[in-house]
Amino acid sequence: MSQDLEKLAMSLLDAARAAGADAADAMTVKGNSTMIDVRGGVLESAERSEGVDIGLRVFIGQRQANVSSSDTRPETLRIMAERAVAMAREAPEDPYAGLADPSQITRNVDASALELCDPTPEPAPADLEEDARRAEAAALGLQGVTQVQSASAGYGHSQVFLAATNGFAGGYQRTDRSTSCVAIAGTGTGMERDYDGDTRIFQSDLRSPEEIGRTAAMRTVERIGARRPKTGAYPVLFDERIAASLIGHLLAAANGASIARGSSWLLGHEGDQVLPSGLSLIEEPHRPRVGGSRPFDAEGLATRRRAIVDNGVLTGWTMDLSSARKLGLESTANAARGTSAPPAPSNWNVSLTQGEKTRAELLDDMGTGLLVTSMIGATINPNTGDYSRGAAGFWVENGELAYPVNECTIAGNLRDMLMRITPANDARGWLSRVVPSLLVEGLTLAGE
Repeated sequence: MSQDLEKLAMSLLDAARAAGADAADAMTVKGNSTMIDVRGGVLESAERSEGVDIGLRVFIGQRQANVSSSDTRPETLRIMAERAVAMAREAPEDPYAGLADPSQITRNVDASALELCDPTPEPAPADLEEDARRAEAAALGLQGVTQVQSASAGYGHSQVFLAATNGFAGGYQRTDRSTSCVAIAGTGTGMERDYDGDTRIFQSDLRSPEEIGRTAAMRTVERIGARRPKTGAYPVLFDERIAASLIGHLLAAANGASIARGSSWLLGHEGDQVLPSGLSLIEEPHRPRVGGSRPFDAEGLATRRRAIVDNGVLTGWTMDLSSARKLGLESTANAARGTSAPPAPSNWNVSLTQGEKTRAELLDDMGTGLLVTSMIGATINPNTGDYSRGAAGFWVENGELAYPVNECTIAGNLRDMLMRITPANDARGWLSRVVPSLLVEGLTLAGE
């Protein structure tokens, strides 16, 4: 961890004390990223960013204020602290605001076991360009693909340090390496497009550009000739690459901030069954080489494994300190933040219990219905759980893919939908959200 970031965070705390703050926390972030786009076999764009961002949150009694900057000069730190204290004095009192008690913070801030940073050298822009070019060439090599909308490769490295006047101090660094491709097939009003991509912490784990390009192309060609499906009530199989969005709605409803506001369809259902028996939703913030892993949260509390849903039963809420205090509970160490705003509850890595059947076997079980491979837009009522989303995919007849479909809408109620899910066994274990394909019975389709 950069000593400069630690020194900068401590200087912000010193400035806050000197300006009259009762308590404060500071976040310092340093990062760089490179993104290369190729089109038609030649470089289309190259972007490089580097910078340091700093954030300071101060408390005057139960009043708080947050300021941020990218200027790290000593005089700027002093001005930031003075302005933050002045803002806090004018802010309304918040009885739930405040730092963690010193007894709550973790002293174990070592992130080395999580393998969040690839020690190999940063790739040269020419290497990224070559990856993007290879992905594009692989996509164009499949018959039916008329063009590649974009082929990209990128790299990022960031460092973060958090310190507070309650005694917490800790930081870690991350890397990410990515390749993606968007292919187009057909012409005129019959054009279709689809994509594939991969993002990993370690460059050696990244799938090959050729595989990514070919997969994007195959997905695109398969969509040629799409038409609207039949209107009615049918089973729907959410493909693995979009099934996590369904579980995401459950996570959003179990967010402590939503519960504290009284704006969640899960309000009052703690301890109730929300998934079929035998299914659990586990949060695992300590998985190595996974983007959602971290040793501590944005308030200095030790992250830990927990069951959000245990054997179908909702165990509780995802909380930071503020939402936990509002609800009269304990934080689940799920505070997340940037430099420009106070913490808010957020989930880390989650995984849903996988089933015993393959996706093909679930298709066979559903008989006639819809396989959804992409979604667009969303109308979700946070209070009732009423759900409506645009979808595209494949119509299924007698367990077999019959023809591609688009321009349809799926509707239902999330509470009912989640109680009727059947998981496949095809989840990708390296993702932050490990969710397999999900079969949901009896959804309403609006098509032709």
